[in-house]
Amino acid sequence: MQEIKHFVRKYPFSILCIILIWILSLIPFFPETPLDDVQFIDKWTHLVMYGGTCSVIWWEYLRQHTSIDKQKLFLLAWLTPILMSGVIELLQEYCTTTRGGEWFDFAANATGVTLAVIVGLVLCYIKSLNKNTRHNSLL
Repeated sequence: MQEIKHFVRKYPFSILCIILIWILSLIPFFPETPLDDVQFIDKWTHLVMYGGTCSVIWWEYLRQHTSIDKQKLFLLAWLTPILMSGVIELLQEYCTTTRGGEWFDFAANATGVTLAVIVGLVLCYIKSLNKNTRHNSLL
């Protein structure tokens, strides 16, 4: 139980984003919007939701850790969200009557997650520059 509390304290925004993805992915309907006429708006939405969520995961991880565990980041911020996306698409296809799973949704989700890795690597680089600058200024 302590580990769960610790995890929630470290990653509150990431958890909130993940919960929102699950809710939005499984609710039975969406209202019509003027953006419905934009070509591939659904795919862009998937890309932004997953890319944004995984960018938040990277940000919270880097904020909470002084050293970077690449395996943990690979699992937490790349593989797990892609697997979650696949599970959600399967649930939409086989466990709902108003939603359908799509391979292109899965591809858009995976693309968003992978783009977030690029953002995360840039954040790592900036963090290392800041650490080196602080270290050099102390000398």
